Amino acid sequence: MTHAASPAAPAMVDWQFAKGLAARLAGDGPEVSRAEAAAVVAELREDANRSTGYVRDFTGLDATEGTAPILVVDRPGWIQANAEALEIASGPLIEKVRDSGDRSDGGGLTTAVGSKVTGAEVGGLLGFLAGKVLGQFDPFHEPAGRLLLVAPNVVHVERQLDVDPHDFRLWVCLHEETHRVQFTAVPWMREHLFGEIAAISETIEPAGFLDGGLERIADAVKAGRSGASVVEMFSTPAQREILDRVTGMMSLLEGHADVVMDDVGPQVIPSVAEIRKKFTKRRQGVGTLDRLLRRLLGLDAKMAQYRDGAKFVRAVVDRVGMEQFNAVWDGPENLPTKDDLADPDAWIRRVL
Repeated sequence: MTHAASPAAPAMVDWQFAKGLAARLAGDGPEVSRAEAAAVVAELREDANRSTGYVRDFTGLDATEGTAPILVVDRPGWIQANAEALEIASGPLIEKVRDSGDRSDGGGLTTAVGSKVTGAEVGGLLGFLAGKVLGQFDPFHEPAGRLLLVAPNVVHVERQLDVDPHDFRLWVCLHEETHRVQFTAVPWMREHLFGEIAAISETIEPAGFLDGGLERIADAVKAGRSGASVVEMFSTPAQREILDRVTGMMSLLEGHADVVMDDVGPQVIPSVAEIRKKFTKRRQGVGTLDRLLRRLLGLDAKMAQYRDGAKFVRAVVDRVGMEQFNAVWDGPENLPTKDDLADPDAWIRRVL
C-alpha cells in the first residue's frame, strides 16, 4: 500500500503558508549555547538507542534495528515532519472532496483564498503543538516510520519542572522509543492505522465537511462547550464507531509506553518518581487558554488515553503476565476495544 500525498492537497491547503505560520507561532524555544545544543542532541540520540534494549528486555518486543530512523529536531523540523504527515493522512479526504464536485470552481481566487484559510487553520494547530510535544513516532514516513525527539521542548520542560536533565531525557526517550518498537516489532500496526484513517475519510460527506465547520467550532467556544473537542463536533455515528476502535488502539500504545517508562525507570533513572509527579501535574495544562485549546483539540482525551491504557496494561500483566499479554500484538482482532479498557477481564476472556 502506497501512502503518497494527494495531488489535490496543494489546491486545498497551502502547506507552505501553514508551515511558515506554525513556525512563527511556535518560536525558537529556550536559549541555549551552541555547545549545549549539540550536547543535548547527542544525549537524546544516545538515550533513544539505549532505550531499545530496555524496552525489549521489559516487553519482549524485538524490533529489527535500523527499520525506523531516530531524528532529533527543533520546532521547525517537527512542524515540517508533521505537515508532511498531515498531507499524507488527509490525502484520501481531500481526494474525495475534489472528486465530489462540491466546490466546482476548482481554481482561481476562491481556491487561493480557501487554501490560505485552511493553511491558517493547520498552521495554528501545528504552531500550538510544536511548543508542547517532546517526542513522537511518525508512522507516515516511508518505509517504516521515524522517531522524532524535539530537543528545545525537552530542555524547556526539564527547566520548567526543575528536574535532573539527564534523568528526564532518558525518561522521555523510554516512552518514545517504546512507540518506535511497537510499530517496528508489530509491522501490521502501521497498515492497520492507515486503514482506519481511510475508513474515517470514507464516512465524511464533503459538503458537510466544507460548510459550517469553522462556525461550529466558533459557536462551541462562545457557548463555553469546553468539554467538546473538534473530533467530537464532527463525528457521526459511523465515525464514532471507527474512532472508538482507534481510541482502543491508541490507548493501548500510549498506556503501554507509560508503563514501560515508569517500570523500567527505577532501574536506570534515580529521580523517576519526582519526574512522574511533576510531569503529571504539567499534563493538566496551564492557564485558561491552554486548557481550552487542549479540550478543543482533544488533548484532554489523549491524557485519558495515557491513564486508561496504562491501567489496562497493568491489570492484564498482573493477571496473566507479560508473555500472555503480548497476544495483544498478534493481530487487529486482539486490540482492546474502548469497553475492554474499562474491563480488562473481558479482554482476557475474549482473547486468551
